[in-house]
Amino acid sequence: MARFDCRILFLPRMSTPNFGLNAPQREAVNYMDGPCLVLAGAGSGKTRVITQKIANLIELHGYEARHIAALTFTNKAALEMQERVAKLLHEPKQAKQITVSTFHSLGVKILRQEAAELGLKDRFSIMDSDDCFALVQDLAVTTDKQQVRRIQTAISLWKNGLVDPDAAVKVAQTEDEAQAARIYRNYVATLSAYQAVDFDDLIRLPVELFRSNEAVRDRWQRRLRYLLVDEYQDTNTCQYELVKLFVTGLGKKPMFTAVGDDDQAIYAWRGATIENLKQLQVDFPDLRVIKLEQNYRSTTRILQAANAVIGNNPKLFEKSLWSEHGLGDPIKVLAMQDDDQEAEQVAIMISAHRFERRAKFSDYAVLYRGNHQARVIEQALRKERIPYTISGGQSFFDRAEIKDIISYLRLIANQDDDPAFIRAVTTPKRGVGQSTLEALGAFAGQWQCSLFEAVYKGGIEAKLADRQLTPLRAFCDFINRLEANASRVGTAGELLDEMMKEIDYERYLYDTFDDRQAQNKWQNVIDFTTWLKDKGKGGRDATDDERSLLDLTQMVALMSMLEGRDEEPDAVRMSTLHASKGLEYPHVFLVGVEEGILPHKGDPDAPAESMAARIEEERRLMYVGITRAQRSLHVTWCKKRKRARESVHCDVSRFIKEMKLDEGDAVPTEEENLTPQNRLANLKALLQKPKAA
Repeated sequence: MARFDCRILFLPRMSTPNFGLNAPQREAVNYMDGPCLVLAGAGSGKTRVITQKIANLIELHGYEARHIAALTFTNKAALEMQERVAKLLHEPKQAKQITVSTFHSLGVKILRQEAAELGLKDRFSIMDSDDCFALVQDLAVTTDKQQVRRIQTAISLWKNGLVDPDAAVKVAQTEDEAQAARIYRNYVATLSAYQAVDFDDLIRLPVELFRSNEAVRDRWQRRLRYLLVDEYQDTNTCQYELVKLFVTGLGKKPMFTAVGDDDQAIYAWRGATIENLKQLQVDFPDLRVIKLEQNYRSTTRILQAANAVIGNNPKLFEKSLWSEHGLGDPIKVLAMQDDDQEAEQVAIMISAHRFERRAKFSDYAVLYRGNHQARVIEQALRKERIPYTISGGQSFFDRAEIKDIISYLRLIANQDDDPAFIRAVTTPKRGVGQSTLEALGAFAGQWQCSLFEAVYKGGIEAKLADRQLTPLRAFCDFINRLEANASRVGTAGELLDEMMKEIDYERYLYDTFDDRQAQNKWQNVIDFTTWLKDKGKGGRDATDDERSLLDLTQMVALMSMLEGRDEEPDAVRMSTLHASKGLEYPHVFLVGVEEGILPHKGDPDAPAESMAARIEEERRLMYVGITRAQRSLHVTWCKKRKRARESVHCDVSRFIKEMKLDEGDAVPTEEENLTPQNRLANLKALLQKPKAA
């Protein structure tokens, strides 16, 4: 009788790599011989490539999860990436050990652990945009908000470009730039005195640290041994330098994968530079470039139009999208008499198209170049009773007046919250000026304590005069009184009333803004505090348990952290083109495609080279808009448009001609005669049609 060897051969468990990937995707996932650039066209499955490559690094190439970092630009994208990686791993818990974060979150992590190396206290503060605006405004000694914004933008761009204050003074060419450079120097000194950093410092300071401290740099290189960068075309000079510092050194071959698309680089205005794609090939001569050109999102007609438009830009890398989704519906271009008719027609067309396709409202998006275009479209959608949501708009919790009130709650909950202290102690004004805060910040830095603690610390009397110290201690005594009762259940409403009465915020608003603005802002504050009180009582839709003021503060923070996690409502999405990047919709209406809007009207006195670069970026923005559409695309423009109280003539955008819609079946269409008067007949005609696939 034959004898069989019944021993079982145990093979290591492996991920299921490459299943469902096309050839270029497989090449990108499997390439492990050095630096790699994946040119991922719109809708080409780049996130799948990144997540599968992370899984392969762990399960096929022996990398420990804690030695891998994947960087992107939004918390939502980072969360989605981590969740998708977890589904690919045989041990999903490993996904939590991977550093999947935004550039700025990684910067915070580095700074928290290396604070002492930069002369920062462990609990340094991170000032938000509004905090920084107030600081710049004080330093500029002006009430001109536009001027303050320009200075703030200049400082941000200098930081992102790794231009220090001394260099900024040298490169300044106009008096406005020279003023911004002088303020930049004082701004940096003041942040240092506050023991605080701003948003741009979260990347700039780690770069400076890695450049100056080889031991710290080596420590982080050993900690994060493989780097993946998403949306690489959106990196600025500072972010690229951080990537370089992470992957070069230790006597080893640089190991990273950058994923991006030069055709979707649309953020030059905030410091991103497409030059980083060119520089990769210079800094890493053995860079492997892999193109992903198969689109899994859109029909052929849509991709033909997108390819035709972007083909007018000079190409860093030749790339052409294609799809297996079939030819698809013809693209329609509609000329409207004015923006009122445009909004009305878009609303009617969405209603009719949805009825014909048996679609959901959430299948539709209305995209535009600027937020100022949204109002008239909102009105038309409301008139047609079409539900909608707006992307890129301001959250209620981001309004300045709400953040002012929240700063008090934050400080009651955590007296070491220095940005909250600075905002609360200066809003409303209570005799605490810039020089007082600088002296207090310097003292707190010397003793490695919070600003709040420094007010009561021995020796502060030698640094601040009585007239400076008295209002500070009066403010801190007030916060201490509220904090003493903040954890008591059932007192939230009473404490809120006490706080609002003490700070006299309504009077501050009317002293600072015109009556209409003040009234609107005060109503927002009333709505917010009323909502908080209702939550404190348990609320109509909550449990019967009452909540303390501390509970409410934590609840507000948690709501902010969970923003965007709820299921999207069945509603038309209205969005700027910038905010739409990375998203997709079955049916897209791209409105206001006119000269002066898209492309946006730039500075007519700008140099020719600058104007050409602007048009190229606007063209990439048009390309982004076209490639959001999966199945149908409508493009509208107006012959006249209201500007202030006047009606001005408009010219059709050059980008519509560049779409080459006269080729094949995608023919431009004149304005459709969809009016309320004949809509019933149109809908009856639609009823005669079979249900669309």
